Amino acid sequence: MTRVSSIFSQLLQLFPRGKFQQAIQEHQAERHARGFSCWTQLVAMLFCHLGQAKSLREICQGLMAMEGKLKHLGVERAPSKSTLAYANEHRPWELFRTVFGQLLSQCEEVARGKKRFRFKNKLLSMDSTHIELCASMFDWAKYKRAKGAAKVHLILDNEGHLPHFAVITDGKKSDQAVARSIVFEPGTIVVVDRGYVDYNWWQALTESGVFFVTRFKKDIQIEVLQERKKCHKLGAFWRIKSFGCGAKGARSMLCTCA
Repeated sequence: MTRVSSIFSQLLQLFPRGKFQQAIQEHQAERHARGFSCWTQLVAMLFCHLGQAKSLREICQGLMAMEGKLKHLGVERAPSKSTLAYANEHRPWELFRTVFGQLLSQCEEVARGKKRFRFKNKLLSMDSTHIELCASMFDWAKYKRAKGAAKVHLILDNEGHLPHFAVITDGKKSDQAVARSIVFEPGTIVVVDRGYVDYNWWQALTESGVFFVTRFKKDIQIEVLQERKKCHKLGAFWRIKSFGCGAKGARSMLCTCA
């Protein structure tokens, strides 16, 4: 007999029930539970993200619509809005931090050694993005006069494209302020955008043995200290024409491509 497993069921297989139960006991997450398990809560919130649900109503009604298939996911019945809201508010968030760590460890084992480049240095990409929030409900998320937002500063490890480090601040926090607070290992290559142009930070990275790649602003002041002509064919459409060293306030490398 042919067995068919839904995509959602296959995704849930990434969370072993044995390890999940150990995490529940570690954080005592079901100490006052009355029939609503943490596993059901996890399934509901994963359904929220995958189905892009915007409210508790959409989550609960979406699970009710597939109630005949919930038992295959380890869920007895779809939760009500009040039950799910109470669980999200009162159950320890440390449980899902532990679950995330377990999943990240599995992904790192699979992604280890899968690099697209020949160099052995660790390659990290750093950028930020805004998440719009209701200003009246999240008064700490200051962004604009009538709008609220949180800002996620994320470092992505290009070996497997996995998150390496994340900081959540209010929407007004500058990228440079967060970047200066992060310490990188010597030999790391950090790729950033023009929002991270800071000569003093570049100087600190250079002194600590960290390499960086960035895009320059149009009004940046560059003083070329040394220029070397060396052409390498790196692809079918472009090559390095020349590169030099030097920037006002910090030493860096400038590459011009043709």
